[in-house]
Amino acid sequence: MGLRNSVDEKSGTTSPLNYNQLKDLLNGKTEIISLGRQINALIKELVDVGLVNYTEIQQENHSLNGKQLLLPLVATQNNDYQNLHMQWQSMRPDWQPNNILFNQLASLVGIIEKAYSDDELGEFIAYWLTRPESNFTLFQWTQKFVQHLKKKRLAYNSKPQKRVGNQLINPKAALKADENAKKLVEKYSAKHQK
Repeated sequence: MGLRNSVDEKSGTTSPLNYNQLKDLLNGKTEIISLGRQINALIKELVDVGLVNYTEIQQENHSLNGKQLLLPLVATQNNDYQNLHMQWQSMRPDWQPNNILFNQLASLVGIIEKAYSDDELGEFIAYWLTRPESNFTLFQWTQKFVQHLKKKRLAYNSKPQKRVGNQLINPKAALKADENAKKLVEKYSAKHQK
């Protein structure tokens, strides 16, 4: 508690240690700790179990008074797991799915065309903005968006231009010329060259 109350949440470093404050906190009503080396021994125990680290190379017999320590469990790691699974939020108008997760989930559920339009995203966001009591993690929001796209693309009342299996996809613009068209182009291009 003496180390935790003065820690920087982002870096996990404590403010410089003050032996007098730590002694007052540790002793309470009866004096158990009177020397700095006793505090050093307690800190070394915390280092040995991984709750505390030294910010610089420390020799065991030197004083830690005025030195900073690192509390590794306090330092907030900005990793994917925490971002995807630990931060609950309601829908926001500027929400975007996590692209890597979106592509993975879309492949897992069998979505063939992974590109989505602003209209599809806007429709999803508009639906969930009307439900502010719904709080989900980024993983869950992305999963819901993938399921929304799959359901929409499996709809039979829309007018698809191309069907692949039982899914509706929008084909990319392309030109295909069959053999007859190629022969006609050759025939008429030869007449104009003469």
